[in-house]
Amino acid sequence: MSGEEFIDRADESLDRTYEAPMSLGEYVDAVLEAPEIASHASKYLLAAIEDAGTRTVIEEGEEKQRYRFFDDPYNDGEHAILGNTEVLNGFVDDLRSIAAGRGKDEKIIWLEGPTATGKSELKRCLINGLREFSKTPAGRRYTIEWNVAGAGEDDPGLTYGDQTVEDEDDWYESPVQVHPLTVFPDDVRGEIVDSLNERLEDHIEIRVDGQLDPFSREAYDYLEEQYRRQGVTNLFSAVTDPKHLRVKNFVADVGQGIGILHSEDEGTPKERLVGSWMHGMLRELDSRGRKNPQAFSYDGVLSQGNGLLTIVEDAAQHADLLQKLLNVPDESRVKLDKGIGMDIDTQLVIISNPDLEAQLNQHAEREGQDPLKALKRRLDKHEFTYLTNVSLEAQLLRRELTNETAVWDPASWDDLEARIQEPVRISVRSDMDRVAEKELAPHTVEAAALYAVVSRLDTAQLPGGLDLVDKALLFDRGYLMEGDERLDIEDYDLEPTDDDGEHGIPVTYVRDVIADLLHETQDRHHPDLPVEHVIMPRDVLNAIADGLGDAPVFSAGEAGEYEERVVQVNEIFSEQERDVLDALMRDKRVDEATVEEYIEHVYAWESDDQITNERGEFVDPDPLKMKVFEIEHLGRFDESNYEGNDPDEAVRSFRTDKIITALNRHAWQRRDEEFRVGDVSPKEIPVIKTVLGSHDWDDVRRTYEDFDPRQWDNPPSGTQTARLKETATENMVEMHGYSHASAELTSRHVMKQVSYRWD
Repeated sequence: MSGEEFIDRADESLDRTYEAPMSLGEYVDAVLEAPEIASHASKYLLAAIEDAGTRTVIEEGEEKQRYRFFDDPYNDGEHAILGNTEVLNGFVDDLRSIAAGRGKDEKIIWLEGPTATGKSELKRCLINGLREFSKTPAGRRYTIEWNVAGAGEDDPGLTYGDQTVEDEDDWYESPVQVHPLTVFPDDVRGEIVDSLNERLEDHIEIRVDGQLDPFSREAYDYLEEQYRRQGVTNLFSAVTDPKHLRVKNFVADVGQGIGILHSEDEGTPKERLVGSWMHGMLRELDSRGRKNPQAFSYDGVLSQGNGLLTIVEDAAQHADLLQKLLNVPDESRVKLDKGIGMDIDTQLVIISNPDLEAQLNQHAEREGQDPLKALKRRLDKHEFTYLTNVSLEAQLLRRELTNETAVWDPASWDDLEARIQEPVRISVRSDMDRVAEKELAPHTVEAAALYAVVSRLDTAQLPGGLDLVDKALLFDRGYLMEGDERLDIEDYDLEPTDDDGEHGIPVTYVRDVIADLLHETQDRHHPDLPVEHVIMPRDVLNAIADGLGDAPVFSAGEAGEYEERVVQVNEIFSEQERDVLDALMRDKRVDEATVEEYIEHVYAWESDDQITNERGEFVDPDPLKMKVFEIEHLGRFDESNYEGNDPDEAVRSFRTDKIITALNRHAWQRRDEEFRVGDVSPKEIPVIKTVLGSHDWDDVRRTYEDFDPRQWDNPPSGTQTARLKETATENMVEMHGYSHASAELTSRHVMKQVSYRWD
């Protein structure tokens, strides 16, 4: 693409973003056509969130609807908030109540949580989402601008600083994004708003309260006085004539509809909230015996956020302001100075770490005499916690270590599991200024994420027979497999507790540990192998546990507790063992076509009606084919379970309970007259899923009689072990994404453990 073409693309982008200024009458016609563009702040924020749509996620073992807005879709997911869906949904529910005026108008939304839980990402998500929504036709945001030149013959007009407005083209925008409808007298504005609400499709009515901002009021009053002196009738039309007043759309951003008070911002409470006067200008800019609002610097957080959203981040640093905000939500008005007040329309959100709550509770023992009681009553608290889903933590960890930003939205658990377990390769510059590619072997990120999550889970109310790893898996996918049987989280009566996610190892600590490992140059494994650039799951788990005692972020008690939990997480070895078994037995697995044929015959065996397969062929049950599959592939039965080819009761029960029941669960409820067994994937049947992909060491021993795992490190050439190692290594690379080095290290580790029990 040429430079001119890029310029054309930029022109098209801006043309879509901005509209030509319009007259007040044209604006009224526009909002009558599309009432939503006149929404008040909380309704607009709600519309922006809902406009992005929803998706289904599993968190803490439950399916939940998540607003895509919080995935930062307009920014390729760079600042997506991972997890905390229930908290975010509660935030949206509060917005809905506030927008509808259902008893929460006086509330300030408070988002609290420890560091690295997504609060900062929420701020960025709100900024990105509102900015991009305001660029769309459905999200247009409007304010007004003034030109007072030409209203009086000899009067120089309003002044702004030391500049005199003399030219028709000198337009001054409302410094606080005032709503265009506030120009109208109250009674007329009420009629317009009523007309808008009659046209609305949703149940939340538009509210346009308050008056013009002081700057706009000064311009309005000046124009009205000039035309009244000249004896002009139809004063409102003269004041709002397109040569004096026009409506323009603006893109929501920090300072324009979005006010952000950062932790490092300073100044008096008044300056931080609404701005400051231009010092030294008061005498020159006196207007009607009071300070001129044109001389006011509207850089306070409420002024910048007027019309949309006001955020106080790290609110504990601005605790002195919270009481000043006490009546802002319900009165919707602030004082600029003794003689000048300003109506505002903004949604207040404060973000803090848990230390703010300690400040708010410093007088709690005084009960009814607590001076902060009124403030606490107005705060509507939503608490962010550490992630308790392994898949989300793995995704977050990958984001911290790489430039990956896209939010995972897999179609199935199998797809998600593959993402969790895959390796990560990162280019790292060494001290000698050489670039080397380091590999986090498969399951390494998974192991680190699992350890972090296990450290955050509460052991209370843990059902008998389950450990914290089981709880983590139940929270992540909603079920466990016990042999062929799938047990859902409901079967365990497992509910999240208030302590889940409250404390634990933060992702930032794990990230830093892995970053240190990435920059190590010394080989940790075998000096005879070219594997110095591979980091294994056990490397990360050991480094995390070893560093807990020295990390200032943990107390001695926390460090000791988390160190003990690493033992449970070492079960990640079973995942590595499964990969090696898959690679060894790849050529011996049952192909899916054979499995599908067996399922068709079992269903035909049980059914009273003739059935057809996915090819439209009638299926007659073949007793011999079913018998051979059940003996040779399932390994559950032998010849004693059959009389000829007729199955005994154990086989019959197996077919009915394990195969037919699963078919009914996944397909029968969705059947029609054309129901075909082929509509159901064999992988949806637990016992068949096991057949398709799982083997054990007895299978290996039976299949490869001369195999010896004790020779794996350096197998004699020409032996079955040597041939099998070569094939298995290539299979691990192809099937699971291992490099040859990580496949070597993983298989050595697994075979070392297997050799102990081989005889």
